[in-house]
Amino acid sequence: MSVAKISPSQVKIGYFIQLPVNWMKHPFISNKFKVDSYEQIAIIQTLDLDFVYFFPDKSSIDLNPEPEPNAIDLNQQAAQLRYELEREKNARIEQAKEQRRQIQKTEKAFEQSMVQVRNVMAKIGSRPLQAVDEATELINRVADTIINADALVLHLISQAGKDQESLYYHVLNVSVLSMMLAKNLGLSDEKIKLTGLGALFHDMGKLKIPTQILRKTEPLTAPEANLLKLHTKYGVDLLRLTEAFPVEAYPVILQHHEMLDGSGYPAGLKSEQIDELAKIVAVVNEFDNLCHPVDPSKARSPHHAMSFLFKSMKGKLGAAQMAQLIKMMGVYPPGTVVMLTDQRVALVMSVNSDKLLYPNVLVYDPQIPRLEAPVISLEEGKLAIEKVLKPSALPPAVYEYLNPRSQVSYYVQSDKPGS
Repeated sequence: MSVAKISPSQVKIGYFIQLPVNWMKHPFISNKFKVDSYEQIAIIQTLDLDFVYFFPDKSSIDLNPEPEPNAIDLNQQAAQLRYELEREKNARIEQAKEQRRQIQKTEKAFEQSMVQVRNVMAKIGSRPLQAVDEATELINRVADTIINADALVLHLISQAGKDQESLYYHVLNVSVLSMMLAKNLGLSDEKIKLTGLGALFHDMGKLKIPTQILRKTEPLTAPEANLLKLHTKYGVDLLRLTEAFPVEAYPVILQHHEMLDGSGYPAGLKSEQIDELAKIVAVVNEFDNLCHPVDPSKARSPHHAMSFLFKSMKGKLGAAQMAQLIKMMGVYPPGTVVMLTDQRVALVMSVNSDKLLYPNVLVYDPQIPRLEAPVISLEEGKLAIEKVLKPSALPPAVYEYLNPRSQVSYYVQSDKPGS
């Protein structure tokens, strides 16, 4: 894309330009935009700039423009526009601050839940009754948020997972998303909580699988693969040590690798033979495993993981469950790197279930420190997503700034501020 430097006095309506100045030192929402009024030109000419960047390929010229207002009217109209732009920009800044507060609050709640997950995993062998009680308390708390909210905000969590705790992040991820999916599928409150509890324990049997098998990045040998498949049975065996775990959730642990076409394990069940809660957890489990494979070099972004599920797992995973997961996560799930319509690069941070096409994004701006980077809400007709980008294709400076997570963790909150 060609770019040239031009004087502010050369700017015309239809020119796509970039202002070479800090975002806070002009009233416009973005540094890059197409000029569409004489008032905008008048404002640009008051910014004391030596030049602006001009993009001919993205510009268009109106051969029959409206006549320019007289100087007095133009100055008055430009002053009014500047006031309106500054008011909108200040509102956006306050909105961004509130977004950060909500993200920080959600991250704190997530970390508290992670502490509980660690405690549950540590106690399941020696104190199974206490482990199940603590897990039930955790699931009930998260489920109540999911059940009672009119709309939910799904947040990307910034903490990176430790290698030895990947199982903990995985089961919490699968549990939260499975409960959201169960709600979207119209299940009862009781079944939503059973889904969450089963999902939290679905990989419990892996605690009895040798670490070298769980972390092996090369293809497993037949004996290794057969041993790994036993984790579903081992999980049920562990939970049978306590009578506190509800029997209705056992199928989630035992059947979350069963496939509708009979190609899954351990029993090769088909379609109607598979428990409805297990079908939910199976879809979410596949999605999270695509984002976090044993070999990190094969990890897919949330957007591409969702696309793979839809294209490659038809006939294996429930169609209704997959369709609802895609609807629930949005076209651009948190963790997706995108290009905006103003050509800025951003990372999707959270998605509101009522506005899936217009998520909240963290915008790359080298003129703003990374920890103060704006988190903005996209809006219909104003600023939207143009396309998805692969994290690996980002320039190093952009990648470091946005920090696309190798561990993509999610957590939820109600859409009501302060809740």
